[in-house]
Order: sequence, then structure tokens, then C-alpha cells
Amino acid sequence: MARTKSKPSWWIAVGILVVGLFSFLGKMQLGPVLPTNDPGNGSASSGGQSGPTSPALPPAKAADRIRMATFNIQVFGEAKLSDAKVTAQLVKITKQFDLVAIQEIRAADQTLMDRFLAKLNAGGGDYRYLLGERLGRTISKEQYAYVYKASVIEPIPGSLYTIDDREDRLHREPLVASFRTRTPNGSEPFSFTLINMHTDPDEAEWEVSQLAEVYKFVKSHNPNEDDIIVLGDLNVDSKKLQPLTEIPLLRSVAGNAPTNTRGTKQYDHVVVNHQNTLEFTGQAGVFDMAGFFQISQEAALDISDHQPVWAEFSTTEKYGPERLASPFDESRMVR
Repeated sequence: MARTKSKPSWWIAVGILVVGLFSFLGKMQLGPVLPTNDPGNGSASSGGQSGPTSPALPPAKAADRIRMATFNIQVFGEAKLSDAKVTAQLVKITKQFDLVAIQEIRAADQTLMDRFLAKLNAGGGDYRYLLGERLGRTISKEQYAYVYKASVIEPIPGSLYTIDDREDRLHREPLVASFRTRTPNGSEPFSFTLINMHTDPDEAEWEVSQLAEVYKFVKSHNPNEDDIIVLGDLNVDSKKLQPLTEIPLLRSVAGNAPTNTRGTKQYDHVVVNHQNTLEFTGQAGVFDMAGFFQISQEAALDISDHQPVWAEFSTTEKYGPERLASPFDESRMVR
């Protein structure tokens, strides 16, 4: 009888080892990163964060953390910048984060971002930006931008480029850039590469499939970088991210939460590889603009029809299984 009872325990142990091995190799697919709230619940409460639909103001950030966000600022051009109230709200939203990937900049005048940064930095701010080229198949051109807090994050020189889409498979080719954190002397900074994308809503599923190929290209283009993050307005929900999520352990931090301002649809994502980007702390959410400013949904729609989606990361480098640690040479850093 004793031997008969010991067999199940032995098989359970083997099963645990097999599951652990497959998880380590990235062969098993994981569910959403965080539990999600029911979209019908409306804006989040002021209590603790229970999922991606976070409180209006994200929890306090530790000094050794950074927060980055994606934000489609609907038709961000002269009309919106000339609205003093909306611009002041955009400034306050941007200041909640250390880096914001912006989509849907529509302005022929290329001084728009300079003027926005002047308002953002009024009173002693230290934000800077990287701006992509004007893109689009019609006369309505758009640009991407990265706005970052220069005292916390710096771009890696020579890393900014627009994907060369010679076969015209994408309406607005992604803007790629690499960054690293500014850390105390002796600490290796968290370096990462961002792919900023705004898909065409009429061809969103097709463009997401092409975005998976873009991800693979960016990874092969810089094989020493294991932290590649896709972020932007992808115009699909997490269930239709399959071409991206078929890449092992690549997941949207938004879970199933709605990201549009009306709280009815999910369009915006920060997609992180949870096997390699160990710097991701698990803190993420959808920024509730109406709750943050204590305004109506209609007033929030004056800011944008999209809400920022954010994620938090450690400021120091951590190594995933695809990358072995190499000696850190601080002299190579640009400060």
C-alpha cells in the first residue's frame, strides 16, 4: 500500500518539473499580465489598483522606477494647442510619466512640438522630444513623437529611425528609438528599444500582422538589446494581437481593459516580453482622464478620444534568459 500511495506524488513532481522547463523556454503561453476589471464598471474607484483600469492617479512611484506611456492625442495640431485649457491638461498628463510615445500629431508647422515643450517645461521642467517624419497615404499626414524627461532618461545616439516599408504595407510606418535610464554611478542603466505605431483602423488586423514582422526585424537589427517594447494605438483589442502574442511571452499590459475615453473599446497597448524584460514591475494601467481632472466624459473627450496606457519599469538593467550579462562600461555612457 505504501508504494501505491507514493506513485501519484512522484508523477506530480515530474509534472511540475516539465511545466517549469516549458515556462523557462518560453513555450507556454501566459494569460493577461494583470487581472482586468469589467468594462461596464465605468471609471475606476479611488481604492488600490486591482487591474489595468487603475485609479485616476497611478500609485506613488519609487525613485528607482520609471513610467512610460502611449498616448494618441487625437488630431494634435494647431487647434488643440491653441486651446489653453486642453493644452494645460495635456501638460499635466504628460508630467505623470517619464516618457510618452505620442501618436496622431497633425501639423504642417514643424514648430508645434517646440511650442508644446515650452509649455511643458515652463516653471523648470526638463522634458525633451524626438520627432518622426510626416507619414500617410493621403494629404492628412501624421507624426510620431517620444517626449521624455531628460534628467531620468536619455536617447541612445543614432538609434532613431522610421521603418523602411518599401512595399507600402503600412499606412504609417513605426518610429523606432532606443533609450536608457540615467542611474547613479556604478549602476547599469535599463536600456530599451521602443516601436511606436498607429495602425489604420480599416486595416488594423493586417497591420498588426505586419507589426509582428517589424518586431522581429528590430530584434535582429539590434541583437544585443533584449528589451523591445511595442506601444501605440493599434486599433484592436488584446484578442486580436495574436500575430504579436504568438511570439512567446509577448503580452499587452492593458489586459482586457478599455482604453478609449468612452470606456467601450480597447485600442491602445504597451506590449512587453515578460521573459526578457524583467525590468517590468507588473504595475500598469489605463490613465483615467475624467477621474484625474474630475471632469465629465464629454470634457475628457476634448483632450482625446484615447486615454494613456502606462507601464512601470526598474531603472537598472536586469537580464532575461536570452541575454548573458557582459561587463558594464560606464565610460560609454553619454550624460
